[in-house]
Amino acid sequence: MPNQYDKEVILVVDDNIITCEVIQRNLEISGFHVFTAHSVNDAIQILSRQEIDLLITDYKMPKHSGLELIKYVRDHFQDICIIMLTGYGSINSAVAAMKEGADEYITKPFTDKELLDAVGICIQKQKEKRIDPALIYDETWARFGIVGQCQNMLEVYSKIEKTCKNDAIVLITGENGTGKELVARAIHYHHKARSIYPFIPINCPGIPATLFESELFGHVKGAFTGAVQHRKGFFQAAEKGCLFLDEISELPFELQAKMLRVLQEKEISRIGETLVKKIDVRIIAATNKNLEDLVEKGVFRQDLFFRLNVINIDIPPLRDRGNDIILLAKHFALKYAKELGKTEPAFTDKAISALKEYFWPGNVRELENLIHRSLIMNDEDIIDSVNFPDIMKFNVPYNQHLNLSLEDMSKKYVRDIVEQTGGNKAKALKILKIDRKTLLKKLK
Repeated sequence: MPNQYDKEVILVVDDNIITCEVIQRNLEISGFHVFTAHSVNDAIQILSRQEIDLLITDYKMPKHSGLELIKYVRDHFQDICIIMLTGYGSINSAVAAMKEGADEYITKPFTDKELLDAVGICIQKQKEKRIDPALIYDETWARFGIVGQCQNMLEVYSKIEKTCKNDAIVLITGENGTGKELVARAIHYHHKARSIYPFIPINCPGIPATLFESELFGHVKGAFTGAVQHRKGFFQAAEKGCLFLDEISELPFELQAKMLRVLQEKEISRIGETLVKKIDVRIIAATNKNLEDLVEKGVFRQDLFFRLNVINIDIPPLRDRGNDIILLAKHFALKYAKELGKTEPAFTDKAISALKEYFWPGNVRELENLIHRSLIMNDEDIIDSVNFPDIMKFNVPYNQHLNLSLEDMSKKYVRDIVEQTGGNKAKALKILKIDRKTLLKKLK
């Protein structure tokens, strides 16, 4: 039977009738609709006929324990959030409850505020759990291979949608690890005409400067020492498809003029050959650097920059993507849990808080590696901040005090880290990766 109430529906289970009534009264005053049960069997009967958003259950009850009820709910009602009540102050019972799938626990006796705070946290979790999977996966993962639904990512999808309908040159910008190649692939594989032809990714920094021209344009036998046979370059290999020039900022300056000519004339000539060949290749370039700054410094040609910057798609850093951080974390958790033959893990509140507050210099790539490592190193089906690197456990939210200068922000960050580590300078040094002399100087 579906939930017919405007507010969230809560089921309170406790063999103590007075406790049930007190909790029910407090929750109903706050606007929730509350059912009560005094045994696990009664609770199961209610669950079978009424949709429940949140279960609050005592730990110790006659015949069947709250732990057994949690296990039953997790086996049959994945979307219900759970709060465990325990009157024993036992960390063991709380850990056992979390292992079975509880989202929160409260130790008796508790205040009205503690109860409502825990309920508020769980209701928020409930909303996150009930994000329409079709919205997430049909509109992003299933279509473009990209997980995310924040506003600035929706703008990226809109540009992909428009760009994949033409052959314009695209310049994708963004920090390392934001997913520039994913965007490039999405553009290519949603182009009706080109998607059946090759997508050739080129890592510009990975090619020695002396081999760059040969790798891109090819060469004929005898063109230089070691050229023992004819060889096609990447442009010919990508014929009718797409050539993805990753980190285009690293293209040697002496080759930039030739690249400009290729983009303008759509023709190439192999090293050692006078014959000019027409090419039909779409160009998508990417960079994690500001090309306009490089133009001002004289290390990147302005005319090449203008030629590349026909359509610009800027990918936001992970720290600016809000709840996408948790969406991605859960996506990677499910992905690697399947690979490792594990149950999909639950995220503790501390883990979620740490994930949201961290600066993410490595962006999505760093997040993926963190989740993968956490699943490998943790024997439990829980991801908690205790397994995160120290820099995350003692992280200061990056978006505070954005009006400070870089020098002042640096000083404040050092002070905050020392404060969060309880004045433990050894731990602070490990997190900050500076020597003691520098730390003392900054503190002074």
